[in-house]
Amino acid sequence: MTMRVFERLVVGALQCNCYLVGDPVTLQGIVIDPGDDPDAILAAAERHGLSLVAAVATHAHFDHILAADAIRQRTGIPFYLHALDVPILALNQEAGRLFLGTDLPPSPEVDRTYAEGDELVAGSMRLGVIHTPGHSPGSVSLVAPDEAVFSGDTLFYASVGRTDLPGGDTAEELASIRERLFPLGDLPVFPGHGPPTTIGQEQVSNPFVGSGGGLWTP
Repeated sequence: MTMRVFERLVVGALQCNCYLVGDPVTLQGIVIDPGDDPDAILAAAERHGLSLVAAVATHAHFDHILAADAIRQRTGIPFYLHALDVPILALNQEAGRLFLGTDLPPSPEVDRTYAEGDELVAGSMRLGVIHTPGHSPGSVSLVAPDEAVFSGDTLFYASVGRTDLPGGDTAEELASIRERLFPLGDLPVFPGHGPPTTIGQEQVSNPFVGSGGGLWTP
């Protein structure tokens, strides 16, 4: 096993799942979706003895990035985002007022963009980047081969991500799930909100993309 999920932290007003993952031998780690509460995220990394090498967001909505700037400033690690979601950052102030009734801090600078086929490396752990648009234009899922997929807000337990926000596209999202995620096989799924699930369970029982009986087939 080359990857370990060291901790899932539920952060921020919208209860985003932030994951600390990494190599269990070298203890190099990556923060996935640093949605808020940077003190809690960094304290958890320290508790596990993790040496962080990157902070990454599966997409640019504010509830997945609010702690990114504090973490990059305090640790010096780069913040990654898909290039197609960089314009979404400019909309987060308006989104904060709409959803939270408050002004948010400025969106973080993006140090590096990633795209389909890229890999994030921490020790022997490799997370492959799969572009899964629909929830937003640059939504990605991160895959530890044969181990797990971090699906952001694309696929949830018994649900899928909303597509009524700027840049959302329902047809794209359903295609991303059926054509990009389901063929990965029955991996554990760690979503951006809510409990974990598996590809196999969602193939069968997800009311939006499941088969309703028997495994999904293309």
